[in-house]
Amino acid sequence: LIPDLIRAFVSGKPGLIRNPSAYRPWQFVLEPLRGYLLLAERLSQNASHFASGWNFGPADADAQPVSWIADELAQSWGNGASWIQDSATYPHEAHALKLDASRARAYLGWYPILPLKPALEWIVEWYRGFQAGADLGHLTRSQIARYEALLQD
Repeated sequence: LIPDLIRAFVSGKPGLIRNPSAYRPWQFVLEPLRGYLLLAERLSQNASHFASGWNFGPADADAQPVSWIADELAQSWGNGASWIQDSATYPHEAHALKLDASRARAYLGWYPILPLKPALEWIVEWYRGFQAGADLGHLTRSQIARYEALLQD
């Protein structure tokens, strides 16, 4: 969804959304990545105890409808960015999806730390940098450092 919306915004066209009312679990890429790294550390310490399936999902408040994500991205992007519902016919999709990350919280002490709204702002910041030809390695490391700082709070 997000790359498609950004491509539309860059081209000055409205993004096409199949199912604006669908609820999905949204999170910034560093959230599950931190969970996987924590899990790898624990696996190296006690593989038999931690070798099983894990979910690293967002906070319940960050399960939002697709339309909310599209609205927030369009507002953050500016320049008249918008979206419309796609009128094409698609196969049925589940209305609401959710991940249960309670096991990761209980056994790994993992929990999401970056709320969805700032995460979307970071995404726009990164894509704006990409569009401007910025040093994406530097920008990405900067975002990782900001994310790590959230762990210290």
